[in-house]
Amino acid sequence: MDRKWRTLTIVCVGIFMLLLDITVVNVALPKIQRDLHSSFTDLQWVVDAYSLMLASVVLNAGSLGDLLGRKRVFLIGIVLFTAASAACGAATSPLFLNLARGAQGIGGAIGRERGTAFGIWGATIGAAVAIGPLVGGALTEWAGWRWIFFVNLPIGAACLVAGARVLHESRDEGHGGFDIAGQVILSAGLFAFVLGLLRGNDWGWSSGRVVGLLVGSAVALIVFGLVELRQEQPMFDVRLFRVPAFTGAQVVAFTISSSMFAMFLYFTLYLQNILRYSPLQAGLRFLPLSMISFFVAPATGRLVGRVPVRILLGTGMTLITVALYLMHGVKVSSGWTTLLAGFLVGGIGIGMVNPPLATTAVSVVPVQRAGMAAGVNNTFRQVGIATGIAGLGAIFQSSYRPGGTPAQFVHGLNAILLVSTFVALAGAVLAFALVRGKDFVASGQAAQAHG
Repeated sequence: MDRKWRTLTIVCVGIFMLLLDITVVNVALPKIQRDLHSSFTDLQWVVDAYSLMLASVVLNAGSLGDLLGRKRVFLIGIVLFTAASAACGAATSPLFLNLARGAQGIGGAIGRERGTAFGIWGATIGAAVAIGPLVGGALTEWAGWRWIFFVNLPIGAACLVAGARVLHESRDEGHGGFDIAGQVILSAGLFAFVLGLLRGNDWGWSSGRVVGLLVGSAVALIVFGLVELRQEQPMFDVRLFRVPAFTGAQVVAFTISSSMFAMFLYFTLYLQNILRYSPLQAGLRFLPLSMISFFVAPATGRLVGRVPVRILLGTGMTLITVALYLMHGVKVSSGWTTLLAGFLVGGIGIGMVNPPLATTAVSVVPVQRAGMAAGVNNTFRQVGIATGIAGLGAIFQSSYRPGGTPAQFVHGLNAILLVSTFVALAGAVLAFALVRGKDFVASGQAAQAHG
């Protein structure tokens, strides 16, 4: 195997490990909640701490690699992610776990930048989504939930040793830097927004704390946009939103994540806490969705260039809308098959959206902005997951609190399924409306993404 393929293998394994931790943790959450005596909000933070840190730091990761060296930053990301994984596995309290998950998110952000540069995002995320629930269920049931984190240690160590020997260093100091002001303001704004959503039911939506957090978040995000406009080399060039197709790609990234992907947490709780499935049995129930999306994605990838991208994105989001609505109407007496039709249709929709979404994000901006565009798209994906889990959780908890009845749980589940349906529908409509073929400017994509 020559150096090129060894390099690709190392990066693929590293990025797969980082992506797997997004999906593998879901089926372990009920067991984590019982073992650490976590509140429902603590449980939401297990996912959101990772997503929020990944979302904010990934925007600076490319510039940091240009400044310090891409090999060095990739290896630092692997070290941080692996160390944080060990801390997650050793956690003795919800706060300890959530702080470690945040550190994992930082490591994941600066490690995955190398994967984006290699163009392996689509294929790797497909594999991680496909096997994540099953791996998480098997490890949780047979070894304990801590091993969904401890398993990263030997993989991370192998990537670190191999990467140090095989990867070549490269940098571009002319484009390097670290936008400290933007990083701090964006992180603060996103944290305040999600915290306000998560604590709204407990503190009261009209309370000074919640109103202050939400208003403060809005102010911080506006200030972030203004700061980035003044930067000579911004980590997030807000002028890119002048291109309708770029805006459409971010809308799709946000809506698919805040609707379908955010619902995975609540499906897991339904399968384990209401239907009483074990973690492995719950993971197996996700296979129809994950495997269909895994096989549909490459087929869709071959259609990019033959079928207008807006048709692929809009149709995929429409199928996700239908899938979520098909799952609405769960009853106390229902079995897991009440979700099956939605899982099948949703798997097709996810497989149709992911490949053209990755293409659109980088092909409607000047080529020198492609890395930034990929980072922005990843940010919108992660912010969508964090916001969806928090916002849907607020609605869910208005019907069900821990210790409530199955009827209350099912009522809350149906409510958030309906909300998710409308979120996905908005994504479908805006995909059709905003993603225009004439906006594709990079690498001759305009001719390919006709329509």
